[in-house]
Amino acid sequence: MNPIGIPNLDKNLEATLLADMAKVELLLRSHIEGEYPLVIETSRHLVEAGGKRLRPLLTLIAAQFGDSTNYDIIKAAVSCELTHLATLYHDDVMDDALLRRGVTSANTKWGNAVAILTGDYLFSKVSDMLADIGPEAVKLQAKTFERLVIGQIKETQGESEGLTPIEHYLKVVSDKTGSLIATSARFGALLSGAKPEIVEILTKFGEKIGIAFQIADDLLDVTSDSTASGKTPGTDLKEGIPTLVTLYVMAANAPEDKELIAKLNRPVAENELKTVITQLRSHKALEDVRKYLA
Repeated sequence: MNPIGIPNLDKNLEATLLADMAKVELLLRSHIEGEYPLVIETSRHLVEAGGKRLRPLLTLIAAQFGDSTNYDIIKAAVSCELTHLATLYHDDVMDDALLRRGVTSANTKWGNAVAILTGDYLFSKVSDMLADIGPEAVKLQAKTFERLVIGQIKETQGESEGLTPIEHYLKVVSDKTGSLIATSARFGALLSGAKPEIVEILTKFGEKIGIAFQIADDLLDVTSDSTASGKTPGTDLKEGIPTLVTLYVMAANAPEDKELIAKLNRPVAENELKTVITQLRSHKALEDVRKYLA
């Protein structure tokens, strides 16, 4: 596998993407600098913890459909990653998370108020950078931010009237995860001067990638080997977070699943976790989710 993580990638394209990702990383680290030492320290916390950098990479890939040398593409890629990081600071406060990307979460290390304000600071840096690109970029970011917030509210409030739990889940995922990944692709296409129809296709593709990304994560919660994947199996189950796998089980409502469904309707206790994971791994719902993902 090449450093980009895409199999059978053209060598010239690989070199271009690696060079541009290096530019993204440099700008990402320099743009969070400011006058107040604490906010620089807290902002660096997750930037330096690593991550897949999926969103900026998608911006750079989408830019290959036009003139990828426009430096505004690098700025937009950084803006997408900073937006993502800002949401992580806020998410960890809402979830009382102890860890993020293998390090102590900001809310654990500095408290909720500082973590929230760090997220706000990163959002301000995004606005500052996109203002240099132009009003269309700022408008796109604003619409994306709106969807991110609405998705989080939908998830917090629970099922919407008139929607099945699965339909509600997919709308939440589309807003919370799909929207920013769609915007990442759209920025790359727009700023490279790609044809309008290509811009729309890549935007829709980005949204689908985002939804697939979350569903794949749902599968990992049941099927993962933590050594290989880095994700501890049963994390969502222990926190009582609905996933597409558990929603499929509950939607089927098979008589033989009565006890399993009762456990899935609440956070799964540690002493029940191994049994529940074993049951889910052999359940038809797992294969149904894999088919949906395909």
